Amino acid sequence: MALPGTEHRRRLYLMRHGHVDYFGGHTDIHQVVLTRRGQSEAEAAAKAFSGVRFDRAICSGLPRTRETAEAVLRGVADAPALEVDADLVELRGGARPDVKSRAELIRLMNSYFERAHEPGATNLEGGEIFADAQARAVGAIERLLASTDWQTALVVAHEGINRLILSWACGAGLQAMSAFEQDTGCVNIVDFDLGGIGHVRRALVKAVNLTPYNYLKHGMNLTSLEAIMQRDVKDVPV
Repeated sequence: MALPGTEHRRRLYLMRHGHVDYFGGHTDIHQVVLTRRGQSEAEAAAKAFSGVRFDRAICSGLPRTRETAEAVLRGVADAPALEVDADLVELRGGARPDVKSRAELIRLMNSYFERAHEPGATNLEGGEIFADAQARAVGAIERLLASTDWQTALVVAHEGINRLILSWACGAGLQAMSAFEQDTGCVNIVDFDLGGIGHVRRALVKAVNLTPYNYLKHGMNLTSLEAIMQRDVKDVPV
């Protein structure tokens, strides 16, 4: 299957899950669910997607991605069954750093993202190696592309994973990982020209970090990481 008017082109709508509260008393941040704000973000995406027909829909399986994907699929006609690929789970962070302010923590975390391309670089000390996380995330996309039963797919994942996929898609390896901001509930659009089953001849990045609930991002002056740091640094999960 291919997009109308093309021979071998597929379209991937890559979303980040909606807003969550990592500080709401959960002992396991993997189990957090969407806040009301996150639900509204997912509902806005559902309205934006109302005229889109998805052939496949996949999430990481964590509650926040599942809820986001389900909200989007409720708003479209003939929605496919939601699939789970655990290789899309967010990259694992390392040990909590010894910092004294939010600003210091933001600078430190950004520095790890900026060094993602260096051999053996990890997400904080002892965290997952960026190259390993990218390999598993890209592997999930490549498996999707190897299937011939779709032309348009929805994938709902996480900030770090999306950054890794986008950096790969634009041909930068890990070099561009730190440049791709991913606001909660955002949508990225990537078309893939295939030169044979599953072989990516060219990736076309059509749109990045669209936020249907605020397309012009008026008032959205903070990065996603900066917004998380509104809480005291001692409360920040890493």
